[in-house]
Amino acid sequence: MKKVAVYPGSFDPITLGHLDIIQRGARVFDQVVVSVLHNSQKRPLFTVQERVQLIREVTMDIGNVEVDHFEGLLVDYIHDRKATNVIRGLRAITDFEYELQFASMMKKLDSNIETLFMMTNNQYSFLSSGIVKEVAQYGGDIGDLVPPVVEEALKKKYTN
Repeated sequence: MKKVAVYPGSFDPITLGHLDIIQRGARVFDQVVVSVLHNSQKRPLFTVQERVQLIREVTMDIGNVEVDHFEGLLVDYIHDRKATNVIRGLRAITDFEYELQFASMMKKLDSNIETLFMMTNNQYSFLSSGIVKEVAQYGGDIGDLVPPVVEEALKKKYTN
């Protein structure tokens, strides 16, 4: 049986920390579905379609990674994708409380779904999409925080 995991997130934008988790997850699972959450409560910088395209570009060399998007309950999406695992990245202990609540609710909704926590590489432990956007907005160097295609997309967003 194929082991499929979903790596959900807003990815606004995808960072090297996210990419690290995707690459490592792809070594653990037969297929990783990176899925962009459309959250109507948030005002993202990039549209869902732009985020999906950026992720596709930076993961095109990872053969067992697929990029998609969803809206609604993650558990329903996981069922639709016939997955049994969720990948969640942890940067620091501050992430753990939220992620524990997330995993507990997932387990309550479907006891067959397992959540795998992956610690990010130490060099990315401070990194978040929000920090990247703030630095990019003021013209700071983000070249070692995001893939080159994302750096260019951010520059375009903030020069328009």
